[in-house]
Amino acid sequence: MSFFSDVERDLVVAGRTVLADGVLAVDLVSHNGRDLPAWTPGSHLDLLLGPGLERQYSLCGDLTDRTRWRVAVLREDAGRGGSVAVHERVEVGQRLRVRGPRNHFPFDPAAGARHHLVAGGIGITPLRSMAAAAEEAGADWTLDYAGRSRSTMAFADELAAAHPGRVRVLAADEGGRLDVGSLAALPAGAQVHVCGPARLIDAVVEAGAALGLTVHAERFEAVEFGAPVWDGPFEVELALSGTTVTVEPGQTVLEAVEAEDVLVLSSCREGTCGTCETPVLEGDVEHRDSILSDGERASNTVMMVCVSRAAGPRLVLDL
Repeated sequence: MSFFSDVERDLVVAGRTVLADGVLAVDLVSHNGRDLPAWTPGSHLDLLLGPGLERQYSLCGDLTDRTRWRVAVLREDAGRGGSVAVHERVEVGQRLRVRGPRNHFPFDPAAGARHHLVAGGIGITPLRSMAAAAEEAGADWTLDYAGRSRSTMAFADELAAAHPGRVRVLAADEGGRLDVGSLAALPAGAQVHVCGPARLIDAVVEAGAALGLTVHAERFEAVEFGAPVWDGPFEVELALSGTTVTVEPGQTVLEAVEAEDVLVLSSCREGTCGTCETPVLEGDVEHRDSILSDGERASNTVMMVCVSRAAGPRLVLDL
């Protein structure tokens, strides 16, 4: 199940902290000193950095501190511009428009006999709060954190020092290596949460499936899909507006709906952020997002209209 908020607010940048090589933490507070809404482990914010420049970053601060929200951003010079904008243009004292928090990567410390967290690089950001929640709840948990070097791994020394015996820091330049075969040692009923590069996530998901483990993943990169199962045009009825639109091959549902001047919040447009999640009233969906669990897809109650499509000639959406 996903938890999300479409509320937008202007916050004040209260701090910039270098956490590791290329990783910058940004602290956000309300302009009037009031507490911010509570958030849950795995939540992220949409940062509205400029026209057409919205990016999602996981909340990684203290769950109990209602005075501020913290995100950590890895600078990627070859990326789409969001991280560079945060590093170069976001300054202490300025106001920054944000949306959320929203959570498509929820964590329940009471679920399962054991929680095993797997982080690769900046994928540590949503898992840091999960580790804190598991510890607070007295749950049995462990964390494997892999990266190129300790100097690039935000929170690595902090987590290892705070939780000896639970946290393994696997820095490649120290000979550390993440072995997904170690998942076989987890007890039945274990819950695995993984975030990081696509190759790491794919390896953990594949190994977990073979072992019968429950694996929850958050991806920064879109999953690759082949040709759609329904390759012709299809109709989408918009129940609230009474409009029916035709979605042509090569066109997304989002694009077809926007052409009719129907407002749908969206951001990534590649099925990784969840901003465009839309209720499905009728019809079968071919889910092509990187967010929903197998159970959520089987329920056929929501879809990400930026990438997912009809699996037949017609859909009815709550738009």
